[in-house]
Amino acid sequence: MRLITFAPLLAALSLATEAGAATGSSAADLVASPAFKAAVAKLDADHDQTVAHIVTLTEIPAPPFKEAARAQAYLAMLEAHGLQDVEMDAEGNVMGVRPGARTRGKGPYVVIAAHLDTVFPEGTDVKVRREGTKLMAPGIGDDTRALAVLLAYLRAMEAARITTTADILFVGNVGEEGPGNLRGVRYLFNSGKYKGKISAFFSMDGNDPANLVDQGVGSKRYHAVFRGPGGHSYGAFGMVNPMAAMARAVTDLYAIKPPTEPKTTYSASVTGGGTSVNAIPNEAFMDFDMRSVSAEELARLDGKLQAILAQAVEAENAQRSTRFGKVSVEARVIGERPAGRTDPKAAIVVATHEAIAALGYTPSHNASSTDANMPMSLGIPAVTIGSGGAGGRAHALDEWIDVEKGPSVKGMSVGLAALLTVAGVE
Repeated sequence: MRLITFAPLLAALSLATEAGAATGSSAADLVASPAFKAAVAKLDADHDQTVAHIVTLTEIPAPPFKEAARAQAYLAMLEAHGLQDVEMDAEGNVMGVRPGARTRGKGPYVVIAAHLDTVFPEGTDVKVRREGTKLMAPGIGDDTRALAVLLAYLRAMEAARITTTADILFVGNVGEEGPGNLRGVRYLFNSGKYKGKISAFFSMDGNDPANLVDQGVGSKRYHAVFRGPGGHSYGAFGMVNPMAAMARAVTDLYAIKPPTEPKTTYSASVTGGGTSVNAIPNEAFMDFDMRSVSAEELARLDGKLQAILAQAVEAENAQRSTRFGKVSVEARVIGERPAGRTDPKAAIVVATHEAIAALGYTPSHNASSTDANMPMSLGIPAVTIGSGGAGGRAHALDEWIDVEKGPSVKGMSVGLAALLTVAGVE
């Protein structure tokens, strides 16, 4: 994990620590406080409003790279909830600030974010169906429910008259899913006006309120195209074949035994090519996926794949005739997420763990690939938390969540307790 050492961020991290310790209280103390109980009462009273927001946002399609309509709707909701500096940035993220007593909207900022995009392509039917307390629609739990929960937190904090020590930046970000390649949070941390001013980061993704992601699974993905002269399968037999080179590369990759700790994986995932059963192909392709919770192991595996691709091509050119040309390979990066980890002793991890336990759940520390990968890789304290309640079938057309009030409000309370503990309550 690479640490950022420039002065503004160090000052931000210091102030965030002070904010979280401002009251000298733990998450358990906060959960027992009258102010927090009043906030939870508002979550309960407003539950129907939260469900309505879930439905409204779910039914606005947000395919990869086409989140604009949902972003505009969410921008209006942030404005209606009284945030300051509400805006859409150049990448399409929408956000607004709830000022803290000490920083007064000038930062540093504790961020809580949920992603606007879904995995589903344009034209997918996103109409919400309801059966009792179960809501079903593509993207409803990943991550639309979380967008509505963030709004519920704003109403709860306002109703309970909670003032935080630090500024809180509420974000609906683009580009978390697959081909989005974390483009929203990349911009937020590396290019936007909040660069160098974020002291802690909560990503709300998924449903389980007991889930605490404090390790970011990094990934590197390639689209590798093998090319050759091609020819007739009978008449040109003996000529180099790009598919043979590709097959060798896959076989050699699967001969690697990656470490189980830190967990490191690879996959040859999607393939295609050729024009006819009686023709040596002039082109074949393979998509490769590599993942690890260790940046070092991911880089090591990446290096091995590059060597395997080169050796496979070299071997094919040496084994068969290159009279009409040689086999070559071009590997293009189609996805890259940095690996990272937040120190288990970091205030954000401790606070979230305590909040989960204080509300009656058993904390489960896990590794995953989420928006939190980006700040983790920069040395900024970050975790991913659930939006509360039950759900299932993420990334499937029959995705569902359960919005039964009791379990939902209890689950939502975890994230609010963690957020307020880290931001500090005056």
